[in-house]
Amino acid sequence: MSKNEVPASVKDEKLIKKRRDQMIKGAVTLFIEKGFHRTTTREIAKASGFSIGTLYEYIRKKEDVLYLVVDSIYDQVRERLQIAIDMSEGSIDGLKLAIASYFRVMDDMQDEVLVMYQEAKSLSKDALPYVLKKEFEMVGMFEKVIRSCVKNGEITLPNKQIELVAHNIFVQGQMWGFRRWAMRKVCTLEEYIDMQTELILKGMRQKLTP
Repeated sequence: MSKNEVPASVKDEKLIKKRRDQMIKGAVTLFIEKGFHRTTTREIAKASGFSIGTLYEYIRKKEDVLYLVVDSIYDQVRERLQIAIDMSEGSIDGLKLAIASYFRVMDDMQDEVLVMYQEAKSLSKDALPYVLKKEFEMVGMFEKVIRSCVKNGEITLPNKQIELVAHNIFVQGQMWGFRRWAMRKVCTLEEYIDMQTELILKGMRQKLTP
């Protein structure tokens, strides 16, 4: 599934990126406050710092803004994880670091991630499969870390359970943002990371015993 190109009447690639970054930032704030459907393109233009006419030089319709927002969020999460995670190390400490790094990214970007999941259903039929593919790629990063641990004899898990654990890590990180109103009454972020990591590792280590 290839990236959807959003046409722009402007040809300057640097200016396109600058304006769309402004647009994404303004749109996220509005989508958090009002939701995608209740937000108008005029409001997005105002929040972005330019006119409605300028807005339409960089997009065709409001759904293009949502696509740019979701695509940008996934890219930011993936880039930060790629910097923080060594997928080839294959140690328990490396897996712990991967989990902690991901959870902290989810904390930093919790508003953006919440918008992404609330509004992704409004993406076009062409855009949604591409966006979902990016999510599977990020889950795949955790699969690689776990498989490296299995290969090095740190843990023992069959393939299906490797995939399940990878998805579980992915969802548990997002839960900090989805359930933040409740989680923050229970623990701090660092406590959440420690407790979830302990539960994840305990579940895998139990597989080592007959």
